Amino acid sequence: MPSQLRLFALSAALASTVACAHESQQNLALSTNPGSGKTTSFSMAESPRSGRKSASATQKPRYVIADAHMHYVDFLQQTDGLQVILEAMDEAGVDHSMISGMSLVKKWDATRPIKPSYYLNDDSRAYWYGLTDEIVARALLKLDEKDRRRFHPFITGVNPTDRNAVDHVQRMLEWHPDLWEGIGELFGHHDDLSALTYGETARPNHVALDSIYELAAQKDLPVALHTNITAVGLPNTTIFLDEVTDAVSRHPNTRFIWCHAGISRRIQITNYPATVAAFLEKHPNVWVDLSWVVYPDYVAPNGKPDPAWLALVERFPTRFMIGSDTVGHFQNHVATVQQYYPFLDALKPETARRVAHDNFLAILPARVRERLHPVTAPVSASRSP
Repeated sequence: MPSQLRLFALSAALASTVACAHESQQNLALSTNPGSGKTTSFSMAESPRSGRKSASATQKPRYVIADAHMHYVDFLQQTDGLQVILEAMDEAGVDHSMISGMSLVKKWDATRPIKPSYYLNDDSRAYWYGLTDEIVARALLKLDEKDRRRFHPFITGVNPTDRNAVDHVQRMLEWHPDLWEGIGELFGHHDDLSALTYGETARPNHVALDSIYELAAQKDLPVALHTNITAVGLPNTTIFLDEVTDAVSRHPNTRFIWCHAGISRRIQITNYPATVAAFLEKHPNVWVDLSWVVYPDYVAPNGKPDPAWLALVERFPTRFMIGSDTVGHFQNHVATVQQYYPFLDALKPETARRVAHDNFLAILPARVRERLHPVTAPVSASRSP
């Protein structure tokens, strides 16, 4: 491996203690069931599924959550399993959850004595892995229908730099009709992971993704897109914003979820809410997922909601959602959910309900919205005056 890449990745590994939070920390938070007016109550300390006590249980859930971002497997395609996930959801007050695989596998190099479990554990490379979607599908299809309907599976196992990638999406749709409800998380620019991944650097407006975006529009599937707004080491710039703008502008009929609002580790931008506001104003087909590091680094540093982010979300109350971004292992799922409580508490009750729950469900395919609630309003990107 080139020495420059090795030094770059090794310096990133210093953050691996915090990095494990991406696997277990980053979360959810609120709401009532759409149209029902009823708040679902769960006991945080005891799972209604197993009755076991949770080590992470600290308080009773105050919100019902629709988790907009969750990975069934980690970077080795390993998982605690759906029964553990369901118990964690029950304890955290999560009634619905997006679920996807992981499109990359972390390679275990011959020279490494310890098997890595996360992309920042060492400087070995990562490679694209399409089988992840079949792992998710087979697990979900073993559940009874009641439990399965709580999950909203997204196809993710594509190499976003390969123009053949759309064939994989079509194949998954053919193999498992009526199962898939979205596409993503698709990786574009992703801090150190981009440098560690074999092959061409992914970007949101790569020609390989055009056919996937078009297919998503045809099939009424939202697309969750992770792509940073700038590069590590270039603070207060937005060098990748033009790529995101190009992608969403050329595909106005595709609904995009911009994961983490374009923020990643060590991305530093001042007055970022103004940038996000201008972007949402211009692109009504984009929603924002506030999971992972954008929440503790920007939205609510030290657990205290930033007034500028509160104002931004109130300005666009139908355009934001929250998620755990849990990656395969769920021992800290409840704590990750609870981190959003201070922010939700600071919002207007109606806005909080939308952000914690309704906005994610509203972006799903019409066939899913009708099943969840027959009179669910069509997806809308309107904002408050």
